[in-house]
Amino acid sequence: MYHGAQDGWIEVVSGVMFSGKSEELLRRVRRALIAKKSVQVFKSHLDDRYGGVFQVSSHDGHEIDALPVSSSVQIAEQIRPESQVVAIDEAQFLDDGIVSVVNALADRGVRVIVAGTDMDFRGEPFGPMSKLLAIAERIDKLHAICVVCGDLASRNQRLIDGKPAPAEGPTIQVGGSESYEARCRRCHEVPLVDRQQTELTIASSGPSEAS
Repeated sequence: MYHGAQDGWIEVVSGVMFSGKSEELLRRVRRALIAKKSVQVFKSHLDDRYGGVFQVSSHDGHEIDALPVSSSVQIAEQIRPESQVVAIDEAQFLDDGIVSVVNALADRGVRVIVAGTDMDFRGEPFGPMSKLLAIAERIDKLHAICVVCGDLASRNQRLIDGKPAPAEGPTIQVGGSESYEARCRRCHEVPLVDRQQTELTIASSGPSEAS
């Protein structure tokens, strides 16, 4: 905990899918409510997998009411003056403006709890998460268990018909266990379809003839 009842700060819970990020956010929100704090919870409108867009839900079925948003501006417009704790789930789906919003909230004494997947299915920084991690006072990176080898999982494996999805796919594709697996670095696969096709074409064409 940080010094002073009026001090604001930012805490980020990040990591792979199925690692318990939403459950940890819900745990902190419940504790804030027990402490009689004024709390607001937001989530991306894109995530309606479990409890629908009006709840933050964990994979194990726990949930709490939340306001669905599609942009950082919508969060800023709906913050109540009396709010002491603001929680934001699935922050990777929001725009970079969320960085300014959470900074402004912390500056005015609000405790901000952010949860999100820090890497996309390619293993690259996801949305504004890298910037949120940089400005946070507290960071907790959670891991799942690799479904292939059993080691700690730090990557999201996207699947299409049970096979690794190619890197050329869209960055945002909401899904659960039917579309994603948690994997470690070694077991994570991202086929580069276009690159493989280009290499095959070059290899088959051989050296060009001199003019």
